[in-house]
Amino acid sequence: MGKATFERNKPHVNVGTIGHVDHGKTTLTAALTRVCHEVWGSGAAIAFDGIDNAPEERERGITIATSHVEYDSPVRHYAHVDCPGHADYVKNMITGAAQMDGAILVCSAADGPMPQTREHILLSRQVGVPYIVVFLTKRTWLTMRAAGLVEMES
Repeated sequence: MGKATFERNKPHVNVGTIGHVDHGKTTLTAALTRVCHEVWGSGAAIAFDGIDNAPEERERGITIATSHVEYDSPVRHYAHVDCPGHADYVKNMITGAAQMDGAILVCSAADGPMPQTREHILLSRQVGVPYIVVFLTKRTWLTMRAAGLVEMES
């Protein structure tokens, strides 16, 4: 059975999640696929374990290779690269970031910016990622006062 023909009827945007290990990049990626599926009926809602599906990734609980998912909004088609955050797999992160039109920097509000957070920003800029937005995760773990301090530090 042949592959389905891709019909380009919307602008295509390459995005991805970058940031420190265990800050929630894959969880956010899974959430984006679910919301786009539920709200707009686009693509499939992919669970966390459907994104990190290699045996070693499941065993270690971290992303090792870049994972690719796709979803749509009413006006754009998105190809999303979920990059690994662990320092040992920075080459895989660079490969994923080199394809991006924009990145989502995922940062845990509980931990604040960590070494890989800063390195991922630097590497993304070096490979030409033109836009980076910050997404704070794990904010419910903090008091409102502490959350404000983390936001100022980021």
